[in-house]
Amino acid sequence: MKRWMMWALAAVVMVLLALGVLRALGARKAQQAAVAEQTARSAQAVVELAASDYFALQEQELQGGLPVSGTLRAANTAFVKARVAGELQGLAVREGDAVKSGQVIARIEPSEYDARLRQAQLQADAAKAQIDIALRQYDNNKALVDQGFISRTALDTSLANLHAARASHEAAMAAADVARKSASDTVLRTPMSGLVSQRLAQPGERVAVDTRIVEIVDLSRMEIEAALSATDSVGVRLGQRAELHVEGFDKPLSARVARINPSTQAGSRSVLVYLQLQATPGLRQGLFVQGSLGTGSIRALAVPLEAVRTDKPQPYLQVLQGDQIRHVSVTLGARGQANGSERVAVSGLTAGSLVLAGAVGPLREGTQVKLAAQR
Repeated sequence: MKRWMMWALAAVVMVLLALGVLRALGARKAQQAAVAEQTARSAQAVVELAASDYFALQEQELQGGLPVSGTLRAANTAFVKARVAGELQGLAVREGDAVKSGQVIARIEPSEYDARLRQAQLQADAAKAQIDIALRQYDNNKALVDQGFISRTALDTSLANLHAARASHEAAMAAADVARKSASDTVLRTPMSGLVSQRLAQPGERVAVDTRIVEIVDLSRMEIEAALSATDSVGVRLGQRAELHVEGFDKPLSARVARINPSTQAGSRSVLVYLQLQATPGLRQGLFVQGSLGTGSIRALAVPLEAVRTDKPQPYLQVLQGDQIRHVSVTLGARGQANGSERVAVSGLTAGSLVLAGAVGPLREGTQVKLAAQR
């Protein structure tokens, strides 16, 4: 009897324990359900989007392009060099000064070259006097030969002397021309109009022949020299347009292909392409430039590159359907420039679909949204 009561008591204890476990499990499940319900409510919170947070998908003209970069330089530059050696005098222009074509900017001390010119001119005058003497002697000998007083050989000798005197005079005149040229070269003139970029010598300094005195640049025509690979250069043509970003300028500047080097560069095998910029105030030689050279265009449905999400195996766009966000997989096509930004062609959506901009960031599919009025 006692044994039976012990078994009954143990059974009651087991039942009570089972009921307690079931009650605990039920409470835990209820708590999880409440958490899930709260999470769902949070997920269903409405996200308000400004008009700048989305855009309508539309067909655009994409400009295919090649990346280019280089240093801005003046298309026309010139160095004023010393053509004769001597002491530099009167150089007053400095960096930034404007000069005109043919303007005298300095001189080489001319005393020595003026003296050489006088010497050469006097030698030419002396040679001319010898011509007069030889000519009179020839005329006299000719008259004597006609009268039979002297031989024909004497006449030939006087004629040879006359020719030699004339040759000496011409040589002296050429020497005088050389001396005159050297004297005129003591005056340094600018070969073109522009601005002084460098002053490479100082007044009073003794300079040698071909010493650079100043550099002059013409900022009315600016260009960059861009190196392209042989493959990329095949599609480049004269007159093609490019959008270039110059350091210090907020807006891109327009340029065009002005020249293409017909030969590749030794070693790199690259092809040099010269892009000429529009005349713009503030451009300076030496500024760094980078941008895109347009080589063709296509029309396609396109979105900004940053709007494409790649955190899934397949690229997708966040699209507004009704009042919810949907992730729509797309196939990417050609890239190009449009409206000053890089864009990519997409397929898998229709024109007019509302697409979230890249600046919004990722939103969970099914997120409720409220749209502000689009301007």
